[in-house]
Amino acid sequence: MLARAASRATGRLGWLRGSIGALCGIAVAALAGRLLATALPAFPWLLAPLGASAVLVFAVPASPLAQPWPVIGGNMLSALTGLAVHALVPGPLLAAALGVAAAIAVMSMARCLHPPGGACALLGAMASPAVAAHGWGALLLPLAVNLAALALAGWLYNTLTGHSWPHRKPAPRPEPTERYETSDLDAVLEEWDEVLDVSREDLDALIRAVERRVAAKLVR
Repeated sequence: MLARAASRATGRLGWLRGSIGALCGIAVAALAGRLLATALPAFPWLLAPLGASAVLVFAVPASPLAQPWPVIGGNMLSALTGLAVHALVPGPLLAAALGVAAAIAVMSMARCLHPPGGACALLGAMASPAVAAHGWGALLLPLAVNLAALALAGWLYNTLTGHSWPHRKPAPRPEPTERYETSDLDAVLEEWDEVLDVSREDLDALIRAVERRVAAKLVR
C-alpha cells in the first residue's frame, strides 16, 4: 500500500510534482501581484481563478486546456467579456449567467477554452467595488500580471522537470501493419510520460474504432 501511494505521488506525472509546481507558480504570481499592489493599493494582488489555472498548468501540462494561449487568452478574454456584460446587462443574477455563457462562446471561437475563464467571467460580470471605483483596469491589470507570472513559472518548472510547455506532440512514426494490443497502448502512455485529457479506455475505444473503419475501407 505504501509503495502504491508513493507511486501515485512520484510516478508518471504524480501529484507531488503538480503540488510543488503549483506552490511555486502561485507564489511567483502572488509576489508579482504584491509588487503591483504596492503601486496601486486599491487593486487586488491575487485573483482566485489563478488557483484553477495552476492545477491545469502544473498537474496536466499536456492538456489542450492547459496550454499558454488558453491560460492567458482564455482568462483575459473571459474577464473582458464579463466586464462588458456587466456594463450592458442590469442585475447581477442575469449578468453572471450571461457572462459565463458568453465567455464560453468567446473562448471557443478564439480557440482558447480554459475552465478557469468561467470564474474570470463571473468576476467581471459581478464587478467589485474596486472595478466600480477605478474602471476595468482594476480587474484586467492585476489579472494580466498574475497570468504572466504564472505562465513564466509554468514554462520554467515544466521544462526543468522534463515536460515541455507548451506541449509538443510526439513525432509521427511509421504505423505497424499488425493490430495493436492494449499492452502496446500502456507502453506508449508510459513512454510519453504525460497525463492526457482523455481516459485510457476512451483512447483504446478510439484506436479500435479507427482500425475498424480503415479495415472496412480496405475491403471495399
